[in-house]
Parts: sequence; structure tokens; C-alpha cells
Amino acid sequence: MKMYMGYDVYIHTHDQEDTVSLTQVDIDDEALREAMRLSGSQTKKETVNLALREYAARHRRIAALEHFAELAQGWDYEGWAELRAKERGPRE
Repeated sequence: MKMYMGYDVYIHTHDQEDTVSLTQVDIDDEALREAMRLSGSQTKKETVNLALREYAARHRRIAALEHFAELAQGWDYEGWAELRAKERGPRE
């Protein structure tokens, strides 16, 4: 059974009003220690904010990859290469 400790965590949100939220959350101590060790963060606040930024960035990258994979589904490399060769003209 994992034990969770309550911590006051300051979560900085960057919305239209640039507000700062104070939220109390239960955090897995073991996961927090490991995240601090792996990231080199010195504080719990720094570790949590870093984890939130990395989580959001990861999902933005996944969405971008999915978008470009969808665009590439109908791509015809051979057709593109042929058009490109015609545009360049005969090689000397």
C-alpha cells in the first residue's frame, strides 16, 4: 500500500489573468523523490511545476505527430520525386 502525504503545492497557471493557484494535493512521496532525483530539482514546487510542463509538452508533441501522420497518409513519394525531377530540368 502506497502512502500519500498532503503537500501545499503552488501551481502557476498562465491564463489571461496570469493567476497563481494554491492547491493542496496528495503526492506519492516515492514518486516525488524519484522525480526530484531524476530532474535534479531542489524543491517539491520546482519538481511539480517541471512535471506539469513536461506532461503538457509531451501531449503537444503527440498531437503534432498524429497530425503529421494523418497528413502523410496520402503522400505519394514517387509522384513527388517525379514532379521534382521535372521542375529541376535535365541534369548536366
